Amino acid sequence: MEPKGHSPISSLRTTNKKTVASSASTKPNGKSVDSSATAMKRNGKSAVSSAIPMKSNTSAAVSSAHDDKMMFFRDVKLGPQEVDLRFRLIHYWEARNPNTKTLIGQEMLLIDEEGAVIQGYVPSGRVGSYELISGCVYKLKNFFGSRNKTQYRVSDHNATVTFAWNSELSVVDNPPVSIPEDRFRFHNYEEFQANCDHKIDLYDYVGHMKLVNGQTITDHIVLDEAGIAEKRHLCVHVQTHDGPVMKLYLWDKAASDFCEKFKSYGSTPSVILVTTVNPKHLGGTLALTSMASSRVFMDTDVQPSRDYLGWLGSNSEIANKINAEVVTKPETATLEELFSYIKLPTAKVAWFECTATIDDVIQGSAWYYISCDGCNSKAFKGPTSLICNNKKCMKSEVTGVAQYLTRISVYDKSEQAVFVILGDAGKELTGKHASELVARYFESNESVEADHCVPVPQDLLDTIGQTHRFIVKVSDHNLKGKTRTITVTKILPPEAPHPIEPLVEDAIPATSDGFLKTGSEVSGSSSGLVDAAGGRVRKASEGIESDEAKRSKSG
Repeated sequence: MEPKGHSPISSLRTTNKKTVASSASTKPNGKSVDSSATAMKRNGKSAVSSAIPMKSNTSAAVSSAHDDKMMFFRDVKLGPQEVDLRFRLIHYWEARNPNTKTLIGQEMLLIDEEGAVIQGYVPSGRVGSYELISGCVYKLKNFFGSRNKTQYRVSDHNATVTFAWNSELSVVDNPPVSIPEDRFRFHNYEEFQANCDHKIDLYDYVGHMKLVNGQTITDHIVLDEAGIAEKRHLCVHVQTHDGPVMKLYLWDKAASDFCEKFKSYGSTPSVILVTTVNPKHLGGTLALTSMASSRVFMDTDVQPSRDYLGWLGSNSEIANKINAEVVTKPETATLEELFSYIKLPTAKVAWFECTATIDDVIQGSAWYYISCDGCNSKAFKGPTSLICNNKKCMKSEVTGVAQYLTRISVYDKSEQAVFVILGDAGKELTGKHASELVARYFESNESVEADHCVPVPQDLLDTIGQTHRFIVKVSDHNLKGKTRTITVTKILPPEAPHPIEPLVEDAIPATSDGFLKTGSEVSGSSSGLVDAAGGRVRKASEGIESDEAKRSKSG
């Protein structure tokens, strides 16, 4: 079900892991001005092609710079270590509990003079005890070698340098040997695809941008920073050389860093490099998402991005020959093929495009539900107000918003099925938000009680007999045989091109499964709707959870 996107050129590339070490000096703005370590190029392609770390000092010079108690990262083992480490702090970030947002600790990426990288960790009780500045060289006396995490690892080392009770950290103003500035671990499309959804190692990506939030990269592109800040993320369609196009989701700090860097260039940047991204399936296709540890670079920021920019300038005809829409097109299927796929023992969650005719709108149960205005999860009536059903939602005061939860009977030439339409898909069908239809009913029927269930509106009944192209999701519940009802995530207009907006995977609710057992109930009171006619459901892509929130020290 995945896009192939392979060409004779891309098939020649190696799929081995690529590592690039850089000892470039860095300006205060983070842009490198020199490098004594560049990626080895093959077939004229840089950065993502095979690379080796380069050192500016011989091993003899490095050895002579170490005293008896100085340790290289390659010698770090598990347990307490009463020795010294000398390293450069590449980057540091916070680790928080994904549910309570409580600070767990401070995580770091460290590099020594051999170019070896290891993860560092400061427990929450010691956060703030050390003055940390990215790019500085430090000496650490005494530490504990903890076992590296099993999930979302940012280094290959099996140990983590944990700051202990007796750890002493000091700045080395004039290090006796040169220590590389950074180190990158690049993966290509095939490698990301092979590691998709495994949640083990986080590798780096470099390529060129095709679209930013649906906008083509031009000199006149303007970012909607307010919208990006509200949604907390943006989507960039990216491509490496002539390979398949992927979606790259940048969350929170990575999204704000992207906006700042994008604006800082005199002309529109073309190349993007993002570290420690998580490959996962979104909308049935491979996508990359940023993490708390992710950093964003563009065009001339670091040597690998400069190398790629040079390749891009000489190979624009290759880079531009694949449209970004290609990877976002779900596979087409008839209803019969859809149910046949569900029965396959190798079937997994996937998205399809089905063309079907609406035979009826199923009545006898509510056609909408009341959601939390913050996360779109189902809301229920508490003692005094509505309460969000999503434990991860932090809203204390919930305003109810009506959302579509409409079952329709459909058919094509091969089979019949029941689809359930959620959220924005309902608006795409009727042209109106569910909140607007519910508010209109109560305005016309002032005598009914606030908890009265609104009957199926004429706007939905008028769709009977219409033929549409539905983007549907085969969910875990379908695969496990718990339900044959298929969730609709998007409805395409008759003559419109295939969408390039992200399809829902983790939106809340992501499928109808959570509502099928209680479909006859409408949670909460319709009186909880505030300005319902003007309320707007958040776009489906907003529900994709930030992977960084899922990370914790324990993995």
